[in-house]
Amino acid sequence: MTPTLVRHQSHAETSTRTAPGNRARDWAEIQERMLAPLYEAVYDRLELGAGTRLLSLGCGSGLALLIAAARGARVTGVDTDLERLALARTRLLPESGSDAGRPAGHPRLLAGDPSAARPADGTPYDLITAFTPIGCSFDDGEGVVAALRSALPLAARGSTVVLTGWGPPERCATAPVLRVAERLSDRDRAPRTGSWRTSGRDDLEELAFRAGLNPDGSGRVACPFGYADTDSAVRGLLSTRLFDAAVRATDRAQVEKEVAQALHPHRRGDGTIWMPNVFRYLVCTT
Repeated sequence: MTPTLVRHQSHAETSTRTAPGNRARDWAEIQERMLAPLYEAVYDRLELGAGTRLLSLGCGSGLALLIAAARGARVTGVDTDLERLALARTRLLPESGSDAGRPAGHPRLLAGDPSAARPADGTPYDLITAFTPIGCSFDDGEGVVAALRSALPLAARGSTVVLTGWGPPERCATAPVLRVAERLSDRDRAPRTGSWRTSGRDDLEELAFRAGLNPDGSGRVACPFGYADTDSAVRGLLSTRLFDAAVRATDRAQVEKEVAQALHPHRRGDGTIWMPNVFRYLVCTT
């Protein structure tokens, strides 16, 4: 699966789509697919299949779960974003939008802390994934560590855990665009949470050690960000939550304007936006 160029949207429409539900849909329809090569590469490496019992932390709108379920895995996802989770339910539980009362083996989608995802049949998970890439903000690993500490008691000893992060800035064409968030956040001395920072070579390993995991291999995956036009790119990028602090420090219209300007070097002759990126994953054992 590769990133797909999405349909054209007018800038006027972009500026009005600020409600949480709209942003969640922008994530599901525009941005989430950009990470599909990362999901596929991890699943290929782990030979994910019918025998896998997967717990996805921060499952979002469910694309990674959908890919895993198509390979035969028994999947459970947890997330604190109710809007994204609702979209995941429409993807994985289309009949009712709910997993209540479903027999064992069907996808489970749960809101809140990972500790709520205790397997219904008592059989522990053998794979836990954290597919939200770290490496953009100064404390974006904190939430991952907390989620892992809640989830690890639900996994069997020796289970696999996968952590993911952005690659080096020089390998990520999106890095200068994300730095707009840092600049606008700092403008009014807003907190630096959510702003781009330089990725550290050992960030994922340090996170693994903090969570009590043993690193056991890693890989890099090309995940280009491709959009049909600038407006779609702005909507997709703002749906990542990485610009939230900048929006609070200024306003959404200002952030949209400056992100659009930062995207200009990546605009091709036909109006599409194309930004090559590299993401990294770390395979660990419990």
